[in-house]
Amino acid sequence: QVQLVESGGGLVQAGGSLRLSCATAGRSSSRYAMAWFRQAPGKEREFVAGISRSGVSTKYADSAKGRFTISRNNNAKNTMYLQMNSLKREDTAIYYCAADPGCVSSSCGSYDFWGQGTQVTVSS
Repeated sequence: QVQLVESGGGLVQAGGSLRLSCATAGRSSSRYAMAWFRQAPGKEREFVAGISRSGVSTKYADSAKGRFTISRNNNAKNTMYLQMNSLKREDTAIYYCAADPGCVSSSCGSYDFWGQGTQVTVSS
């Protein structure tokens, strides 16, 4: 089992930046592909960015390209990050991290483990 805990969310003005973190506990998540998703009020959860098990390969949703950067640190802390720059009001959502034990690539068909989410609110 893998436990995922997100942090770093908050309130920021449009054009500002935030860095989200996803800390892991339990079985080593360095063997897992990981990703960030988000869910805005009244909308379905959507993929934001994914990173391969090794950290070499990444994938982004069109809305995140050029503004967001996903990364991971596969040392003992096994932490994943999402650096978000040039934030827009439409980035307001709850952001979730996810991990999948059966996948190695930057985009998986499904993710077995999920965090509780961290709120990001972008004001104009």
